[in-house]
Amino acid sequence: MKLLIDECLHTSLVAVAQDHGYDSFHVNWLGLSGETDWDLMPRIVAEDFTFVTNNARDFRKLYAKEELHAGLVIIVPQVSPALQRELFSAVLLELAASQGIVNEVVEIAIEDGEAILTRYALPE
Repeated sequence: MKLLIDECLHTSLVAVAQDHGYDSFHVNWLGLSGETDWDLMPRIVAEDFTFVTNNARDFRKLYAKEELHAGLVIIVPQVSPALQRELFSAVLLELAASQGIVNEVVEIAIEDGEAILTRYALPE
């Protein structure tokens, strides 16, 4: 699985993914910073990236239009880089225990001080 980290998340998530054994890239490092979400989607799909973002609203809509994709990870809400790394690590542990997330979304959020992980198919 190849992961692409969105510019709204800290670049240190790349190292977290690599520590878990995943190929990982940051949008900024690929010269894609400032690209619109809909302009990013063709590259995400063409290069078979699992995309990691906290822009849930826009990317849920874009992924719902894709017949086949390598998965979407959403880290909600906007939190400090240290907490982003912690939440992302929890997601990566979930991914390691499964056969991947083709046509799925994995969301992680904090509710009442606890990390809550949700996984669902998209498109349905």
